[in-house]
Amino acid sequence: MNSYGLFMLLLAVYILMMVAIGWHFTKRQKSVIDFWLAGRRVNFIAIGCSAAASWMTAGGILAVVGLYMLLGMGSIWGFVAPNILALLVIALLVGKIKHLPAITQPELLEQRYSSSIRGPVALIITVVMILFAVADIKGFAMVLEIFFGLPPVYAAAIVALAVSAYVTLGGLSAVIWTDVIQFFFIATFALGMAVAVTGSATTTDIAPSITFSDLFSDVPAGWWNPFSVGIVAVLVAIFAIIPGWITEQDPWQRVWAAKDERSARNGMILGSFFIFLVFGVACTTIAIGLNHVYPEIPAAFSEIGMGAIAQAEPALLVYIFEYFSPFLIGLAGIGLAAAAMSSTDTFATSGGSCLSRDIYQRYMKPDATMKEMLAINRVSVLIIIASATIGSFYIDGILDAIHIATFIASASYFFPLMGGLYWSRATKEGALAGLIVGFISQVTLTVIDLANTPALSPAYLNSIHPLLSNHGVILGMSLSGIAFFGVSLLSKPSKVVNLAPFFKEAAMELEKTIVVDEADPEYKKIRAIMTEEITGDRAYLHISLKASDTVNWNDLVKHITDKYHEWVTPTGVDSVYRLTKSDMLACITVTRGESDKEIWLSCEPRKENIEQSRKEMFIAFKEVSKISKEMGVMFTLP
Repeated sequence: MNSYGLFMLLLAVYILMMVAIGWHFTKRQKSVIDFWLAGRRVNFIAIGCSAAASWMTAGGILAVVGLYMLLGMGSIWGFVAPNILALLVIALLVGKIKHLPAITQPELLEQRYSSSIRGPVALIITVVMILFAVADIKGFAMVLEIFFGLPPVYAAAIVALAVSAYVTLGGLSAVIWTDVIQFFFIATFALGMAVAVTGSATTTDIAPSITFSDLFSDVPAGWWNPFSVGIVAVLVAIFAIIPGWITEQDPWQRVWAAKDERSARNGMILGSFFIFLVFGVACTTIAIGLNHVYPEIPAAFSEIGMGAIAQAEPALLVYIFEYFSPFLIGLAGIGLAAAAMSSTDTFATSGGSCLSRDIYQRYMKPDATMKEMLAINRVSVLIIIASATIGSFYIDGILDAIHIATFIASASYFFPLMGGLYWSRATKEGALAGLIVGFISQVTLTVIDLANTPALSPAYLNSIHPLLSNHGVILGMSLSGIAFFGVSLLSKPSKVVNLAPFFKEAAMELEKTIVVDEADPEYKKIRAIMTEEITGDRAYLHISLKASDTVNWNDLVKHITDKYHEWVTPTGVDSVYRLTKSDMLACITVTRGESDKEIWLSCEPRKENIEQSRKEMFIAFKEVSKISKEMGVMFTLP
């Protein structure tokens, strides 16, 4: 069997295994929390593997190796270092992020500001996720072209069909647990390549022969210096890339999916270590070996500069094709296929959640049932993958797609998101101004830069001033920040209901004392039907109520929010919160059930507060039942 036949056979087995995982998790889904946040039951090892695998794209590995070959350690600031630092920064923010009751960042921003910002943020995040997915498909296309002579459409089709199959079945649970498997495929591939390339570089087949110890010292002067590109370039890269990556939605969703705060924090730290292991150790070793195997590539860099990246990026693939047997080529293809899928599934899930929850449910059909939402979730994932597939035919550079997406994120929603979490004076007007100004200015700067940069030449904006490098993202972020802070200070402060979930002093105005007689027969009856599940440091309480007739959801929401001031809709009428605590995860939430004759009451208090939450669930049940009775609908208990 030739390498292509073997690859297709192994790929079929691999995809079937991924789909089996997705099918396993689809049977456990009872809510959108299960689909989008894996039921908030994920341990730190799975979080770490998934967080790392989501950035270990096939294109990323090839691009990192290529940059090391040409620029040495000075190139780490364009991709590797920001990856590691971003996850470490998110680990520091876990305490703030974990306890915010959101499935998506647009939903979170609506809680903090108003509904006016949710739609624009959702659309921008969707565009960013599509661009990230494009880079994955481009990298895999390069693999198939060099190994098997296949056109790019094959890569798009394989990734699109495989990822859409298991993600639409299993949601984030399938993404995370397939990522665990994919991470070990990727790590094994990268470490195996490091051993193979250094072995080839130190044999007599390569002229001149060199010892293993000398291989790592026989590099150009300054190769090991991470600051060889200059301090200004390092600082620009840090401020251009890291803000976009620490506010990226997909790692936040992993924090929300972790079973507790400790698992989320340790998972992010573990993920950063895994990235260092693959990108920092294995890819460095591969690059040093390839420079000795193909000395013409660094020589070309001295003549044509970054134009040599066209030779450096596919160098690892060329090496595999020239030195490996058909069997090993097939195995290498599977390792790189895993790298492509491990990132595409992440971006498809993250972008799909914005389309389904933040666009469809929020603005098109707020009273969508849980069953309807699970179907829309799956369609949304398909839309993201299809869009990325189309985009892969129009965007040439792997890292360019990643950087453009990152810069748009940094300039658009970094200040509205992080400022909203830590600055109580931030307002919806300021957030919207920062978002719009940042997005328009960054897209404009990017278009100007690309339109005026000749092929294989230094970037146009960079030639004007170093601070305008990276498509002028520092300027774009500065304009966004000025608009955000300036307009916020000129507009009225946010309402208490918007501040309460984020700032404890504001929440104290809303906190109430819950008093219930435990001997009350009605309370005992509700306790009997209340389901409870402990996950990490949280308890999940749930009551499913069946109605005697169709529940007019919009009328129910209007009546309960009018009669009881504790009930609010900070994220739209799809969810109603009994806002009595600063910890909104612990607040009682009412949502639609699986049909239009069912509603769900739920909350996620800390384990030590479970008894108080049981009592408040009883109070919430009585209030909801009273309102529904006034509407002519009665609830029956199981």
